Amino acid sequence: MEYRHLGRTGVKVAPLALGTDNILNPTPEAEAKKMILRGIEAGINLIDTANSYMRGEAERVIGETLKESGLRDQVLIATKAHYPTGPGPNDRGNSRLHLLRACEDSLKRLQTDYIDLYQLHRPVFDMPIDETLAALTDLVRQGKVRYIGSSTAPAWKVLEGILVSELKGYVRFVSEQPPYNLLDRRIENELVPMAQAYNLALLPWSPLAMGMLAGRYAEDNIRPEGSRARLRGGIYAERVTPRAVEVGNRFVKLAREAGYDPAQLALLWVKDQPGITAPIIGPKSVEQLEHLLPVLDMKLPEDIRPEDIRIACDGLVPPGSAVANFHNSAPWMKMQI
Repeated sequence: MEYRHLGRTGVKVAPLALGTDNILNPTPEAEAKKMILRGIEAGINLIDTANSYMRGEAERVIGETLKESGLRDQVLIATKAHYPTGPGPNDRGNSRLHLLRACEDSLKRLQTDYIDLYQLHRPVFDMPIDETLAALTDLVRQGKVRYIGSSTAPAWKVLEGILVSELKGYVRFVSEQPPYNLLDRRIENELVPMAQAYNLALLPWSPLAMGMLAGRYAEDNIRPEGSRARLRGGIYAERVTPRAVEVGNRFVKLAREAGYDPAQLALLWVKDQPGITAPIIGPKSVEQLEHLLPVLDMKLPEDIRPEDIRIACDGLVPPGSAVANFHNSAPWMKMQI
């Protein structure tokens, strides 16, 4: 397997990361623990979670799994803070007060002394980033956090954080976690070039576009039983539109005609796009995980021909454009699909 550097750090990660948003919603705890262990066995060494996933219960399951198996030192734990953890006005956001409290709570649930990658789940625009970076720097100096990152932030906001860190000697972002798949390619316009210029790791979420690139949605039924769009609704359902499903199914046909499994090709396409470090997969079962693990070692053809897969994908959704809105949980993104 080809391990990749986590941005400009010396840390190496597998080209796929294991996401845990499905733990306990809907994946049962026992199945979730099996998934974590199987992912580690296959070589995945970055587990991504958040203190908002099932109100912190996903962190608890990860912590128990790693403690029971004795595998804590074999993996990097990436978690996030930002979303509400209580009813109070200070139980959310990226303030020093909230981040220090949230970090302590995550450490307890994860049953670990340190978090490898601590990420801002969303950016905040109505407070100076200095306060946030100073708090994260203190956590790093205390040994409670190794590296910091951000998630679903505009390129300028990430770059602001990098430049302020350089100016004031704060700890620097090493990663950004954006939504990215063939149906929403907008990060290619600014975020990807910025990340390449400043050696920032990109850890994309939703590479399969909630299954629209895996053939899980029929054009006459975009809310099938068991789908996240149906189970969770809200922002998840908003991403699944007739147009997105139609383009997704055209990709499924393209993949099968080229001799690829659609889900594997969709993930492979993201994994090997310029600037990408490790897409985050979010299987609901060990079976789904097993189906995606071969992508760890897969490569797209290098030769460029008119019928080349990359060119065909560009024909479905041109570079930098989108037919689905996976930034709909980011109020700063004004473009609607």
